[in-house]
Formats: sequence, structure tokens, C-alpha cells
Amino acid sequence: MKRVTSNSDNGLGAYTTPRESGSQLHNMRKISESTVRRLSIYLRFLEQFATQGQATISSAELARRGGTTSAQVRKDLSFFGSFGKRGLGYSVPELTARIRDILGLKRTYRVVLVGAGRIGSALIQYPGFRQRGFHVTAIYDKDPKKVGSRWNGVVVRDVRHIAADLRQEPTDIAIVVTPADAAQQVTDQLVQVGVKAILNFAPVQLTVPADVVVKSVNMALELETLSFALANR
Repeated sequence: MKRVTSNSDNGLGAYTTPRESGSQLHNMRKISESTVRRLSIYLRFLEQFATQGQATISSAELARRGGTTSAQVRKDLSFFGSFGKRGLGYSVPELTARIRDILGLKRTYRVVLVGAGRIGSALIQYPGFRQRGFHVTAIYDKDPKKVGSRWNGVVVRDVRHIAADLRQEPTDIAIVVTPADAAQQVTDQLVQVGVKAILNFAPVQLTVPADVVVKSVNMALELETLSFALANR
């Protein structure tokens, strides 16, 4: 069974996540994408606090930095267990480690990039991927002028070989930065070789099986949300 994903239905609307109580896992909860996004924001601030030598942090300070409320911070964290002590706040090292674990950042991920254009060039040079454990191990394109060139230490391969290559070198995540008319065909090949997570920059809805997660990045949509904010100030 396949599903169609769009910019509003990107496969990440909610996550089912176990809640910890001691050593037991129970009460499977639906975790919204907005909660996961806020956890990522909290993590970045916690890492900043750690570099500044700050040992503890309050929910109020996390809320102020993240543009939310203390109650929302506590609610977000409560989905995953008990954190902090009343009157003392949260231990920065401990909360950092727990959120990294929740977000799956205690391991490394193999990532392939499909599309060696301008956006692909910017993405491959972004140092934050490797810092977070996302290692781009292969780049694919159909342009013979690009195939064989080296991007940030990674050789661009012919996209015609992507299925055969990924059967030999499985990957965890694929980033699709192709023109719209090529994106679905590329996605079908990725799915066939077992890729379960796709970050889509192509301006098109992708059809994938229900067990494949697609996150679509629509830059025009993001700009429209900004234009709305400006028009309604």
C-alpha cells in the first residue's frame, strides 16, 4: 500500500514513542512533529549552555530561548520520562544526553545525496551534517560533466547505478534534490533497495509505501509563511 506525501503531510505528523518508567516501557504515546522540532531547538541551546560551562538550566530559560512557555517545555519532556528537580532545574549534561538519545543521535547515519546541482552543492558543504552524525557517503547525478568529479571529498556517481550501488552499500537516509520530473523515479529506486527515510527538496509530491518516511522541504511555502507574517503585522 502506498501513500502520497505532501508538504503538509510529510510522514512526520506524529511519532509513536515509548515512555520510560524505571526499566519498563509502557504507554505508547503519539508524539507530534512540533514536539520533536522543539526538542531539536532545546538541544541546540543546551549545547550552547554546555560550552559556556553552565551546569543547570530552568524550564523558563529554555522556554525563553525557544520562544515557548515553561509549561510547554515541561510537557514536551514529560512524554519521555521524568527530568530535573523542582527548584534546581535540569542538569545540562544529563538533559543534553537524554535528548540526543531521544532524537536518535547517539549513532551515525549513512546518507546519499541525489542531485548534484546548486542546492546539492550547498548541502554537501554544510558541516552540521557530520557534526550531528549524518555522513554523506555518496552523491549521484545524471550529468556526465558532473559524474566523476569530487565534491567535498565524495566522488559524484552516475545515477543509473544507484540501485546496484545501494544494494552493495545500504544507506539510512536519502536526500533528493532532483528536478520535479525525475524525483518520483529516483524515489521508487530508493524504496526498492530499502531506503526508509527521504528528505525531499524536489517541488513535487512523492508517492511512497506506508513504512517510508518522507520529509519535504518547500522553500516557496516557507517564504509564503513569512510573507503572511509581514502582511498581517
